[in-house]
Amino acid sequence: MTNRPSPSAFDLRSLYDATGPEALSLHERYINPAYAAVLKTIGFDALYERAEGPYLFDRAGNRYIDCLGGYAVFACGRNHPVLQDAIRQYLNLNSPNLPGIGTFRLAGVLARELTRIMPGGDSTDGLSNAFFTSAGGEAMDAAIKMARAATGRSRIVYCSRAYHGLTLGALALNGNHEFREGFGPLMPGAAEIPFNDLAALERELAAGDVAAFVVEPIQGKGVHVPHGDYLREAARLCGKHGALLAIDEVQTGLGRTGRWFACEHDGAGQSWMPDMVIIAKALSGGFAPVGAVMTRPAIHAKVFASMQQCARIQTTFGMNDLSMVAGLATLHVIREERLIENAARVGARLAEGLRTAMAGMELFKEVRGRGLMLAVEFQRPRSLTLKAQWDLLHKMDASLFCQAILMPMMSEHRVLAQVAGHAQDVIKLIPPLVLSERDADDVTHAMSSAAAACHKLTGPAWEVGRKLGAAALRRFGMGRPTEPATA
Repeated sequence: MTNRPSPSAFDLRSLYDATGPEALSLHERYINPAYAAVLKTIGFDALYERAEGPYLFDRAGNRYIDCLGGYAVFACGRNHPVLQDAIRQYLNLNSPNLPGIGTFRLAGVLARELTRIMPGGDSTDGLSNAFFTSAGGEAMDAAIKMARAATGRSRIVYCSRAYHGLTLGALALNGNHEFREGFGPLMPGAAEIPFNDLAALERELAAGDVAAFVVEPIQGKGVHVPHGDYLREAARLCGKHGALLAIDEVQTGLGRTGRWFACEHDGAGQSWMPDMVIIAKALSGGFAPVGAVMTRPAIHAKVFASMQQCARIQTTFGMNDLSMVAGLATLHVIREERLIENAARVGARLAEGLRTAMAGMELFKEVRGRGLMLAVEFQRPRSLTLKAQWDLLHKMDASLFCQAILMPMMSEHRVLAQVAGHAQDVIKLIPPLVLSERDADDVTHAMSSAAAACHKLTGPAWEVGRKLGAAALRRFGMGRPTEPATA
């Protein structure tokens, strides 16, 4: 018998270290050249070496405050030691993961824990049934299926500027039409209405064929907060006309806004109840993708109405043990470290700091949001020269002005943030919930300094904007390329 040599050990550290310097070129060569070009154009091509809490560190040891947080994934911060330890514990269990047909051991535990924090708690008619998925878009697709199956209706109503994911089903509910171009025809039966418009909602519901109204409690694209009793009245109208109310908490949920769920700010669990809540992003802890649709028992019973229909909606990896562990550990950290309270306190400090620092600036319009989900909106200035600069950038591309602020925030102050949607003069801040008050003050200084520079008639920010426009024209033959599409 031939003696085969023992296989060499897999050395991740060596591979990680060796490929670091060429990470962007590898992405450009094998994954997405256009994305790599965008990163170079907007100055976001820094090579990060490690991450901890709300910080990223580059190879030179420079520290960046991360106000993107993986697009609201890292609620507990990056590489939280409790989450890391939980995953190590799990790997040492040699668990019977994904049995296929059988009992998924940890899924029921996570479902129970989620039920306990849902609006209304673990009540008889509360949101006590979970369907797990691998991501938010997949969860939205499942919610569409459930709404149609439970009601026997087909139409779904959604809001202008809404963002519910980029899978083909969710894309039909995407009120940011730039994401839909070239992918049609989309799912039929989706109707768009203005956000905060109850009269428009009732007109759609009155037809009697709407399965669900899907809405974000705070819109991710632009961070638009509902007016007054909008969500409560939407729940009442849905109940009146036999439609379900599905609240998309993928970005807002699990503490980001200073409550477990953003809809609680508007009375959910007290004066009204949603029929479905969709969650994802932060539930992963940043380690293992996971999403969930939480529903009332009556809805669940209609969807999975018999033994023959018990698996009519399925997903291969939705209940995998690693994701369930990540979710359980995430909920533990949020509770034990009082991150919801921290989000409320630090978010209020950051919002007020930004308002104070930029008060009186011609270009500044407002700060809005809740907790650590904030938007800073800018406006066309009054003075003629600044107005001419503004108009020039917006003629090239409507998002160039914000990039002219974001680039010096990144290069000079080492703060990472994003434009909040296509053709909006809005910068969004969604940092990890472990952000400190000192971090918030540093972010305030970075943004206000960059905004102040834009008020100088020949300031560097305007030059940045013009260079961005020229670079985009050279690379793409058009205005500034759209930044990566995310919630």
